[in-house]
Amino acid sequence: MAVAQASITDRRLWTFHGGIHIPDEKALSNAAAIESIALPRRLLVPLQQHIGAPARLIATVGEQVLKAQMIAEPTGLVSSPIHAPSSGTLVAVENHPVPHPSGLTAPCAVIETDGSDSWAELPPPLTDYPQLDPERIRERIRWAGVVGMGGASFPTSVKLSPGTERQIHTLIINGAECEPYISCDDRLMRERAGHVLEGVRIMHHLLEVKQVLIGIEDNKPEAIEAMRLALTETDMRAYTEIVPIPTLYPSGGEKQLIRILTGKEVPTKGIPAQVGIVCQNVGTAAAVADAVLEGRPLVSRVVTVTGRAIANPRNLQVPIGTPAEDLIAHCGGYRETPARLICGGPMMGFTLRTAATPVTKAANCILALTAEESPDPGPALACIRCGRCAQACPASLLPQQMYWYARAKDLDRIQDYNLFDCIECGCCAQVCPSHIPLVQYYRFAKTEIWSREQEKRKSEQARARHAAKQARLERQEQERQAKLRKQKEAMAAKAPADPDKVGQQKAAIEAAKQRVAAKRAAATDEPS
Repeated sequence: MAVAQASITDRRLWTFHGGIHIPDEKALSNAAAIESIALPRRLLVPLQQHIGAPARLIATVGEQVLKAQMIAEPTGLVSSPIHAPSSGTLVAVENHPVPHPSGLTAPCAVIETDGSDSWAELPPPLTDYPQLDPERIRERIRWAGVVGMGGASFPTSVKLSPGTERQIHTLIINGAECEPYISCDDRLMRERAGHVLEGVRIMHHLLEVKQVLIGIEDNKPEAIEAMRLALTETDMRAYTEIVPIPTLYPSGGEKQLIRILTGKEVPTKGIPAQVGIVCQNVGTAAAVADAVLEGRPLVSRVVTVTGRAIANPRNLQVPIGTPAEDLIAHCGGYRETPARLICGGPMMGFTLRTAATPVTKAANCILALTAEESPDPGPALACIRCGRCAQACPASLLPQQMYWYARAKDLDRIQDYNLFDCIECGCCAQVCPSHIPLVQYYRFAKTEIWSREQEKRKSEQARARHAAKQARLERQEQERQAKLRKQKEAMAAKAPADPDKVGQQKAAIEAAKQRVAAKRAAATDEPS
């Protein structure tokens, strides 16, 4: 479908440093409409699907749960609740493999579904949200467990509460979907553009921003047109703009998209709110609309199942906790044994050790690559200092230097090169002629630094507890000494002041001592 000329904005666009052009491979999965998957027999629902503190289980093993019933509550400000994706029995809480670069296991609530998919009672829709207290709307979004669905998984209610000290003027909606193969956001915008815009309207109301910019890569003309047409049917045209942007990986990175649309640079180690901007994904916008306008928590999401090892690649509406193998089976299984099974895209995704790994709120793609799509690069060679990694880095870092310090485990020096500005996009590794897995080194360094900081915090807390204990003991001793002094002073105040009486008391005490001494002496002189 050709994009109508009216949808092309004349907004000035900027460029970011680096980036690479790679085949998008989206045609494999974006032709067919989103399908609903059959209800799985078993759901594995991780208790942490977001950045921040894990949720605390409130349902009990053996309990019958309903779809959308909260089974785990948030444990802090930066946390998010978990709801049952379908009705059934909570049969266990066990460690299972979860989508994570570490490949480790994590606690999951195991639900045996009953096939009825019965809903719990939902809260009433807040269709009159413009007249309501914004905090009530944020609390609804928090209750619904909405997190960033573009991959970051930051609790959305927190992101929509920037605080009074920061003046937010621009809301950016990320529809770039720059990672190859993934097309779930593309299909979402094509099929549910009006619903996405309803979520955008709610977020605009909460943030009270002057403008909303919806950035979409120009390799998605159907999505651009669908969003433009949906926008013309609303009163949001006064402050909302659909902005096609050039296709260049990773234009969907938060800082890179901000640069493209506004020309602003987010400070190193900073967040977009520092320059007056909040970014949200199109999937997050749709989830916000579900929560506010329909009272539905986040219990399912759209997932792309693709790669040439998949028989029929497509996009599926999937209950959270569905094992990846169920999605693959729905798509006709494998054409051939995949060389790699990945959660996410080929650039920023990570290999799954087992197809039994469940879908989470952040899992936007299950990618099965053939050996031709993912050839073995062979062993890494020595760095030849060609500088291509630095030329490709969209964060303007020095990947080569970071690699050396990560390899040497010099965690202090690597931070001097702004390690935590790395978005792990993989551009450096993609262009490296020596096939060095650079991103793996950066992830290792970040993990080590986080572990060290955690140990440091634990040590500081232990020292603080010890100092508090010592202070408490000293205070108690001082209080005891003070009490003794008061008792002595009270006894002295009650003592007789007459010198004759004092003398008589002393004489009586002395006589008593003499009698005791005499008795002891007599006892000693008696024959045995």
